[in-house]
Amino acid sequence: MANVRFSGVTKAYGNTSVVSDLDLELPDGSFTVLVGPSGCGKSTSLRMLAGLETVTSGTITIGERDVTHLQPRDRDIAMVFQNYALYPHLTVAENIAFPLRATRTPRREALSRAGEVAESLGLDKLLSRKPKDLSGGQQQRVAIGRAIIREPSVFLFDEPLSNLDAKLRVETRTELLQIQRRLGITSVYVTHDQEEAMTLSDRMVVMRDGHIAQQGPPQEVYTQPADTFVATFVGSPKMNLLDGQFRGRDFLLANGFALTTDQAGAAGQLTLGVRPDDLQLAVTDSDTAAAARVTLIENLGPRAIVTIDARGTEITAVVEGPALAGIAEGTPVALSVRPGATHLFDAATGQRSV
Repeated sequence: MANVRFSGVTKAYGNTSVVSDLDLELPDGSFTVLVGPSGCGKSTSLRMLAGLETVTSGTITIGERDVTHLQPRDRDIAMVFQNYALYPHLTVAENIAFPLRATRTPRREALSRAGEVAESLGLDKLLSRKPKDLSGGQQQRVAIGRAIIREPSVFLFDEPLSNLDAKLRVETRTELLQIQRRLGITSVYVTHDQEEAMTLSDRMVVMRDGHIAQQGPPQEVYTQPADTFVATFVGSPKMNLLDGQFRGRDFLLANGFALTTDQAGAAGQLTLGVRPDDLQLAVTDSDTAAAARVTLIENLGPRAIVTIDARGTEITAVVEGPALAGIAEGTPVALSVRPGATHLFDAATGQRSV
């Protein structure tokens, strides 16, 4: 096991920088997820760590070793790819054992070790099957087993669950997290799925345009987003961002709609952030043009996503089942924010102010 450090790492193609001056330290045994939209530099950062992309400037270290210019085989890492990359002509046992066979470990010893790894992954009854006879989840577990058997210093995962259906994705990420916790190997995982990032990571790194927008424990990133980009990227449905100013404890939008809060903010123009889960709806008798109205209800079983038209501004709320009583499309509602649930950002820069 080992810690990983990026020090001033930049990757450029000609005059275009994909990753710029990246400084990042990943503690020994941690599970770090790099997350962000397409083109933010997360996969390039992982590939530089793996040695699959060259570094334009800066250094990458694993433990005390500078691996910036080492070949992938010399970095003591194991990587799980999005497309599994299994050998179709080999059995499950042979696929898992392949890294040991590549280092000339005797066949019997390699297959014995593969059997132990397969058992830990629930694959022990599938050892003689070929990849074509496996489900997507089983194939991914074989790919993980092939990485585990090497006992590397660092695991790298490049969107390994994106090819699975929703149910398998949830099941496999749970298994993956349990495996990492059991082995305690430093792991770096890339995804564009913020829910996956929240679930898996003990350290979450949100990237944007080749830079780190915010990093920290996932709950901290969720509850204290550094700017409006992180605020809307992390969380589903995304945070409501409303421009306006405080008048007492009401936040007044430019269109005249007032949202009730439990605090009085600073004077001047601000951007108010409110998570959909933190909005409270109350049916009102008001039938004036100034009232907010429900325009859409998306039922999700125990809760619903409710879209509201607040005098031309769209606001999203998540409403628990019992609170939906009396609310239908077209219903006029009053809106307020749960106590302590407001996020304030500078209207000009988007940076967090409170």
